[in-house]
Amino acid sequence: MYNQIFFTNVLRLLEEQGMTKHDLAEKAGMSISFLSDLTNGKANPSLKIMVAIADALSVPLPTLLEMTDLDKATLDALSGGKAPKSLPDGFARIAAILNDYQAFTVRHWDEANRKLIAKKKGKKS
Repeated sequence: MYNQIFFTNVLRLLEEQGMTKHDLAEKAGMSISFLSDLTNGKANPSLKIMVAIADALSVPLPTLLEMTDLDKATLDALSGGKAPKSLPDGFARIAAILNDYQAFTVRHWDEANRKLIAKKKGKKS
C-alpha cells in the first residue's frame, strides 16, 4: 500500500513541478528503466532510493509517505480490506495548495488539533 501512496505522490509532484521521469531519474542518480519499474510496481524501492527520489523532488520523505490524493476506498482496496488509521475518528489528514494567509491559518488549526489529539491519547493511556 505504501508503495502506491509513495508513487502516487511522486507522479503528482512530477506533474506539478513540470519534471519528466527522465529528469527525476537523472537527479536521483538512477536509470530511467529502474525508475519506470518502480513507478509501475515492478520493483520495490529501498529507503536509500526513496530518500534519493524525495531529495530530487526537493520534498521531505515523510511527505511522500503519509499524505495522498488517493480516496479512502482506494486505500482500503490497496491494504486488502481496511487501511490502517493514524488519526482518531473525526480527524482527517489532507494535502492542499494554499496561499500564505491560508497556510498561516491552517498551521494554527493543525497545532491546536495536534494538542487535542495528544491530550485524548494521554487520557487513554
